[in-house]
Amino acid sequence: MSYLIQAAVTLVQFTVGIYLVIVMLRFLLQQVRADFYNPVSQAIVKVTNPPLRVLRRLIPGYSGIDWPAIILLFILQALEICLVALLVIGTIPGPAGLLVLCVAGLIRLALFLYIALIFVGVIISWINPGAYNPVTILVYQLTDPLMRPVRRRLPTTGGLDWSPMVVLLLLYLGMTLIAAPLQDLGHSLSGIPFRLF
Repeated sequence: MSYLIQAAVTLVQFTVGIYLVIVMLRFLLQQVRADFYNPVSQAIVKVTNPPLRVLRRLIPGYSGIDWPAIILLFILQALEICLVALLVIGTIPGPAGLLVLCVAGLIRLALFLYIALIFVGVIISWINPGAYNPVTILVYQLTDPLMRPVRRRLPTTGGLDWSPMVVLLLLYLGMTLIAAPLQDLGHSLSGIPFRLF
């Protein structure tokens, strides 16, 4: 791969990846019913509204799930995969492989996001416990649904909260046992002779 193609792949992955993270955050914030009036939430809504407004005219939400956001996530993930494949091998994956690669990519992104959020939450609790700011509130609102069930089952030892370690272990297992096999299946179905993503 030439340096120019490497630079183009990095640019595609960075630009599409950043927007993917923002849309994924919006979806997750809606699922946990996070504070809509939080300034960070407002910024995320403002950035993601233009494409979602278009999709909402075509696809309604159903059963409390924001289907337009899910469709947008799939579109963005498919766009990233196709652009990278075109740059590197000059062709796009087959439909079945592309679908599985999209599912694997989105699962991996959600797991990575939660891993990062839990690390941020742990660092905040060490440096400035009880701090009140918009980012801290959203971090706790996003991670609490994962931490609460584990916290209830774990005994407290010496005032230490072991739930972040347990949840992080489960998330890493999810990467190994769910995202990685799906990614390998997507590559085999797509007809790409080597691991591209």
